[in-house]
Amino acid sequence: MISVDAVSKRYGGVTAVDHLTFTVERGEVVGFLGPNGAGKTTTMRMITGTLQPDEGAVRLDGVPVTDDPLAAKRRIGYLPEANPLYDELLVAEYLDYVADLRGLSAAYARSGIRAAVDETDIGAVFYRPIGECSKGYRQRIGLAGAILHRPEVLILDEPTEGLDPNQRVEIRRLVSTLGRERTVLLSTHVMQEVEATCSRLVILSQGKLAAEGGVQELLSKRTGGARYVVEAEGSGVAESLAALAGVTGHASEPANGRVRVTLDAGDDVELRPAIFGMARDRGWTLWELHRERASLEQLFRSLTADSSANEAPPTSGGAEPQSSGGESEVGA
Repeated sequence: MISVDAVSKRYGGVTAVDHLTFTVERGEVVGFLGPNGAGKTTTMRMITGTLQPDEGAVRLDGVPVTDDPLAAKRRIGYLPEANPLYDELLVAEYLDYVADLRGLSAAYARSGIRAAVDETDIGAVFYRPIGECSKGYRQRIGLAGAILHRPEVLILDEPTEGLDPNQRVEIRRLVSTLGRERTVLLSTHVMQEVEATCSRLVILSQGKLAAEGGVQELLSKRTGGARYVVEAEGSGVAESLAALAGVTGHASEPANGRVRVTLDAGDDVELRPAIFGMARDRGWTLWELHRERASLEQLFRSLTADSSANEAPPTSGGAEPQSSGGESEVGA
């Protein structure tokens, strides 16, 4: 559905996106990850047609976005990180305004707004000024504006930024629901959102592709083995556990009169039955035994450890450079 083919974008002498290539298949919810300044927002703006690449091509359903940017925008819903809203407008007036910007007929606008309000659950604030709405509702209003024209593709840039934990959970559920019938590219720094909503990841570092693939596929490739944590009381715990077949590394420390041992092993090795059996045979009191789950945070760190925020000149808000094309984000 989305094809980014050897795309580059420069701001003066700074390369924000450097020969980037990846795809998003129809119906996928893809996490778009990278440290600040990695080129994510610039890439999203090129996908939406707000920016044009200096090299390469962005294709929507096989058609270059630059061939007909307006037609591409009709098929895309975009929620930028800034979420530009008009505080003095009622929510109803704002959605009418967005529908007008998109050139929707009166009948299509009414049905589209009705469906968007239902999907984002903002009926309670529909006739309330946007300035009186909470941050969580403001994000929902932005999402409603992004989907009222019934787009096939949703581009979401940090949709939960600045929300409290409860609001994050609600927006996360909403994004999962929206992704059931749409292709979604989701940029976020919150790993729980990625695990809860995304089936595949695209990770950027310094404007280049660092990794692409399924969540579990990338975790299994990059974690480099398994780690076990054992806390036990008894004689010779650390020495005996370190001598187990398959252990590649170990560390131990005292813990409340017991010993806490961390064991490293190959990813295809399962040590828990052997550890349990050893504890039983030697009369140890086993207080804790678990295999640590590989985390996306560890994966992200390993792939972007050398990244530096030099891909784009900073703005006052710390975001990537704004488009100079004069287009309104809400109309994009």
